[in-house]
Amino acid sequence: MQARLRALWLTCHRWTALTLGWLLIVAGLTGALLVVTRPLDEWIHPEYFVAQGILAQGIPARGNPTQEDPAGSRVVQGGLTSGMVAHANAPSVGAGGRIVSLDTVRQAIQAEFGTATAMTFRPPREPHETLQVLVRGTWRGTLYLDPSTGIEQGRRGEDEGFVNTLFRLHSALLMETTGKAILAWAALAYLLLLITGLVLWWPKHWPPKLRIELRKGLLRGLFDVHRTGGAVLGLVLAVSVATGAFMAWRPIGGWINALVGSTPVAMPTLRGDPAPSLPLDTLVERAQAVYPDGLVGYVMLAAQPNRPVRIRMRLADEPHPNGVSTIWMDPRDGTILSAQRWNELDTAGRLNAFIYPLHTGELGGVPLQIVTALAGWLLGILGISGAWLWWRRRPLRRNAAI
Repeated sequence: MQARLRALWLTCHRWTALTLGWLLIVAGLTGALLVVTRPLDEWIHPEYFVAQGILAQGIPARGNPTQEDPAGSRVVQGGLTSGMVAHANAPSVGAGGRIVSLDTVRQAIQAEFGTATAMTFRPPREPHETLQVLVRGTWRGTLYLDPSTGIEQGRRGEDEGFVNTLFRLHSALLMETTGKAILAWAALAYLLLLITGLVLWWPKHWPPKLRIELRKGLLRGLFDVHRTGGAVLGLVLAVSVATGAFMAWRPIGGWINALVGSTPVAMPTLRGDPAPSLPLDTLVERAQAVYPDGLVGYVMLAAQPNRPVRIRMRLADEPHPNGVSTIWMDPRDGTILSAQRWNELDTAGRLNAFIYPLHTGELGGVPLQIVTALAGWLLGILGISGAWLWWRRRPLRRNAAI
């Protein structure tokens, strides 16, 4: 009876892995690569990430070499403007620590891509950083601007560049919403793999022998790596897989809210007739007054004129590196429609404040980022070693069946 039960566990483990394990291999290896390639991308392409004024001074940021202005730079707004506004999270950038008027940049983007264009502004968070604008309209991608002058230093389409493609593969298998749902179910499959793997590994006598024998051939070495590595670090991998699934597929957050009876935070609606909006810089100033100690993380403009402006801020006690404290504003008169600190959001929103930096490793700095990268590699190694063991043992199983 015990042998039959073990065979059942093994069959469940094996075929779950062979069916969905390749998705976990892709997610693990691409996640590990992202930890390395993102800072490498910033080092290789300073024209996107380092303000040209900083490079012109010969002061490399993050080890970046100084470079000349990239060919083909387009001017969004030539020179400093009288409409500039100082932001608390744009220190010492350009003259007087000010950045170019966001409203001037908005108008220039609309002139090029049309008025029905959604925009997300990311003001610089460090003295050397560029002003970045995520554009969603007739063209989809990111503009990189010198924050003190508005000169465009470069642009990348959402499908351009190795890092962008790697991220889309990691987060959605290059299939947008469908890929995110598939990855969420693959994460559920990992929990089944973890449970069945632990049952198969569970020793009769404790303490277990946690050793990896590499001197008795490749097959034995891979077996020990797969068995011992999965047992010892399975829970660490479960955290990485579960947090990734939570971020990738929004319905999971909805299920959590429903389970605990938490009301999701909804976008406010605008009432009344359409009217011209206030300058974007004025809206940012009013949002800053709500949370004076906060740093503006993102300024988000919808493509539809009847939608409120959303401003995300990072407060002093907030774990999320981009900030999830949110202010919704009526763009017509600057009325604050809603304001929630990160710890006042619904349950899923509060969880996200911790889950995102935990998944990326930013919650624990460089040490946790190293652990995150190693976890991704291990997830890939476990999947590849398991598939290799299954393939190599096919002749043995065939002979045993004869």
